[in-house]
Amino acid sequence: MRIALQDISKQYGRVRANDGVTLEIAEGTIHGILGENGAGKSTLMKVLSGYTRRTGGRILLDGRPVSFEGPAEAVAAGIGMLYQDPLDFPRMTVLENFSTGLAAGGPSGSQRRRLLLSSCEPFGFSLDPESPVGLLTVGERQQLELLRLLALGVELLILDEPTTGITSRQRNLLFEALRTLASRGKTILLVSHKLEDVEALCHRATVLRLGRVAGEAAAPFDTHRLLQWMFGSPPSPPPCVDSEVGRPVLRLKRVSAPGGRSGLRDCSLSLKEGELVGLAGLEGSGQGVFLRLAAGLTEPRSGSVSLDASDMAGRGYHAFRERGVTFLPAARLEEGLIPGLTIAEHFALLEQLGPVVSEERARSRAARGIEQFRIAGRPETGADALSGGNQQRLLLALMPSTPRVLLLEQPTRGLDVESANWVWGRLVAHAAGGACIVFSSSELEEIVQVATRIVVFYDGRVVKEVQTCDTSLEELAQAVAGKG
Repeated sequence: MRIALQDISKQYGRVRANDGVTLEIAEGTIHGILGENGAGKSTLMKVLSGYTRRTGGRILLDGRPVSFEGPAEAVAAGIGMLYQDPLDFPRMTVLENFSTGLAAGGPSGSQRRRLLLSSCEPFGFSLDPESPVGLLTVGERQQLELLRLLALGVELLILDEPTTGITSRQRNLLFEALRTLASRGKTILLVSHKLEDVEALCHRATVLRLGRVAGEAAAPFDTHRLLQWMFGSPPSPPPCVDSEVGRPVLRLKRVSAPGGRSGLRDCSLSLKEGELVGLAGLEGSGQGVFLRLAAGLTEPRSGSVSLDASDMAGRGYHAFRERGVTFLPAARLEEGLIPGLTIAEHFALLEQLGPVVSEERARSRAARGIEQFRIAGRPETGADALSGGNQQRLLLALMPSTPRVLLLEQPTRGLDVESANWVWGRLVAHAAGGACIVFSSSELEEIVQVATRIVVFYDGRVVKEVQTCDTSLEELAQAVAGKG
């Protein structure tokens, strides 16, 4: 399937997310779409996949102009998108999710099971048809969604930041699967902020900046030129960590709790003022449970959680927050923000001290937050209309100005290098002011670059706790794999 986008524009109020984008994607190729956050990548892909209606321009499939009223029409035309957060039903089984959308009167249950298993085999995927999807890792859910789209007859596959939050083995499996699909004539669009992914996989790449095409190149790529197209100049390196560690502020003692794939077992940690603690480990190894325990969102099954030497048992999230503990989840829209509310309305929730909310004051605070945190939007812009990076900036803007403990789950998930460095600049400044910063990340390189102390989780337990200067990537990788 050959794709041509001609002068595509998409406007949200006064914000032009796409501004005259023109590009072509050749059949049987893997084409990268690069750009910093807010460059218009995800919007362009949502337009192509029928999720969002374009404001102007044309889409041509094999030379024919098309227009989609929704994703179902796009899938029927052979275009499917695998979103950064897979669209599935966690309480349903793998087989039930795989069967979603397949034509009624088609294969029977046993035939669909055989189809699922036979679809896994060429790519080396291992999915249990009877397993609830809620127990799968992000990488496994991604594999399931990929197989489901292929079963629906998709010829153009769009992947939005597919290597974020998955293991290196899952990344390798995914890349081999995409190469195989391209060799069979499928067309792949890879949206990513990771240059190494595009350089390793793509035949061609288009760079977007401020909603426009900034440049296009074929492999092998000139990294310096790609960075110039993306940012205007190469991004600055992450800030150096220089903060003094103070007294303990939050303690977990022999805590166990359910959650994730393995829960958390017998965990004891002390978090101190002014330090940046990086949490490493395969997804579901206990980091998410730990962060929610430390935020008061989850009650321990056993053990104790104390804040400033006060036992917080049964106190709940609001008691933690009143004492300066702030949690930023990885699921920005699902847990952090409220879809349907504008930026100003989010600030209004912070302002609400009684039955009356000052709209003028909320808009004023929203305008200051937009300027201070460089959010690509206006006070009336809906939170769900923002790019992932700008949603992250909004979450940061909503934080207390002087937090004591910041708990962050994948804080740079889906962010480009420049945006990630900007986020770390803000967080390091908070640490220098005495705040305790605790964050999880799926990328060891990021943890080593930023954290002063690293805690590695494996199968629900802390298997390594070390000062960053006293370890290496190799040692950490071994601990993450359970060999430390």
